[in-house]
Amino acid sequence: CLHPAANMADAGYVMGKKGERRMKDVELCLPICVGTVSFWLGKKADEYHSHRWTVYVRSPVNEDLSPVVKKVVFHLHHSFDQPVREVLQQPFELTETGWGEFEITAGVHFVDEA
Repeated sequence: CLHPAANMADAGYVMGKKGERRMKDVELCLPICVGTVSFWLGKKADEYHSHRWTVYVRSPVNEDLSPVVKKVVFHLHHSFDQPVREVLQQPFELTETGWGEFEITAGVHFVDEA
């Protein structure tokens, strides 16, 4: 009788960290959208908070990314309180107010089992 792991290896599988059967040498393609949206808050808004904006990482077809995405780390302009922010669950997005444009980077961290 062969060991179960030997049978899996012969069939293109390996044993995962938690004892699960995993396919080896397989690449998955996961489309991810990264974007922003902003809205003018109107004439009564204060000059430093004239717009509400959201930055997001999501699926283009509204799929749940949490089985493969562990967290998203957003890097905002240094003038924000806590300019580096981690979002650990869906929705992977941040909403803030502000007045100008700046670059944002989003680091997507995948779960170890993905």
